Amino acid sequence: MTINNVNEKVEKTQKSELIYDINDKPPLNLAIPLAIQNIMAAFSGIIAVPLVVGQAIGMSVDEMAFMVSATLFISGLATFIQSRGVGPVGARLPCIMGTDFTFVGPGIAVASSFGLPGYFAATTVGAILEIILSRFIKPLRKYFPPVVTGVVVTLIGLTMIPVSVDWVAGGAGNPQYGNPKFILLAFIVMTIIILLNQKGKGFVSSGAILIGIICGYIISIPMELLDITPVKEAAWLSLPKPFRYGMEFHLSAILAFLPAYIVTAIETMGDLISVANASEHEITGEELSRGILSDGVGSFIAGIFGAGPHTSFSQNVGIIPITGVASRFVIIVAGIILMLAGIFPKIGALVSIMPNPVLGGAGIMMFGMIAVGGFKLLKEVDLNKRNSLLVAVSIGLGLAVVYRPEVLSNFHPNIQTIFQSGMTTGTITAIILNLILPGREIEA
Repeated sequence: MTINNVNEKVEKTQKSELIYDINDKPPLNLAIPLAIQNIMAAFSGIIAVPLVVGQAIGMSVDEMAFMVSATLFISGLATFIQSRGVGPVGARLPCIMGTDFTFVGPGIAVASSFGLPGYFAATTVGAILEIILSRFIKPLRKYFPPVVTGVVVTLIGLTMIPVSVDWVAGGAGNPQYGNPKFILLAFIVMTIIILLNQKGKGFVSSGAILIGIICGYIISIPMELLDITPVKEAAWLSLPKPFRYGMEFHLSAILAFLPAYIVTAIETMGDLISVANASEHEITGEELSRGILSDGVGSFIAGIFGAGPHTSFSQNVGIIPITGVASRFVIIVAGIILMLAGIFPKIGALVSIMPNPVLGGAGIMMFGMIAVGGFKLLKEVDLNKRNSLLVAVSIGLGLAVVYRPEVLSNFHPNIQTIFQSGMTTGTITAIILNLILPGREIEA
């Protein structure tokens, strides 16, 4: 099957907007660029956490380079396990895995107090909690009727919009934040993606995000926004090394990580529901349980190999409705490429130099499409007085902690860790309101 054959596949999807569904296997010459497209969307988020934690605790350049490589390798391995499935582990859905910002706060605190041995020990032991939690997800699935699920999916998209806006403006903390040339570059990338997606045929349409990002790379050169120094300085080879820093077990360090693991379990549940919805797949409680288990197993392995806790990535959910590609085979290939990027740092560096506005141009659309997926779910719900109240309060509180995070500044750090995520806050609110408001809905 060649690239031109994609057109034939498109013609067969009269009722569905998907070009490739979950179990379809595009030819490798298509799967690789489609996989790279997903990696581009998630890459900056994957490498950001080890860089932030490393800089905060004063790690050397060599130590940070090793941690970034380990993070990429484990992200690839976790992605492979989640999307392909290994025995009872993995939801077998097209879901990219990576490090999570939920752990940045407690991670810096633990690493500052107990060093990297304490950080990685807390990562590994804390993951056991999520593994245990995964066994209880299946019976909890009934508490996620369409009205709750719609809120969760909508909030995943809406709460990520500020992140993409930061990318468009040049990146949070950039002294030139909001420079018009950043916004112009993001707008050009967005325009290219829209035109290719709507007017293109075959791979030109399904690979619109990748092509748009490549164009952004090229355009950023005369704009003097592309620095290839990291590629030149990156090592050629970096092999994974378990227990490089050893492990030191401290109860307070482990307890600091537990709330974050509870949060990521909830976030992963929401991401998997969103992926399934975008993929036109009715997710089961068993699949959710295997997905959370994969989350925990990935984090357990991460601690052993010198990487931080791993979880599902919302960035990639929005790619599915834009490209029409829901193939988990593509994500399996993405996992393999990420593992190679961890072994060959120059590959990772090539992606890491992507200017923020390039990613921002794609991010605005991707996260917006996730929210649209939530709107579609809510459209099927009877928005009577009860359900309208549930949706309004849940989305309102979820967005409140995103727009005004300082509202939690006087609460205990563990409370802040749990509720700093707008998606988590909104999800917990929606579940509670669905249980206590008259006329409760329970998923069969």
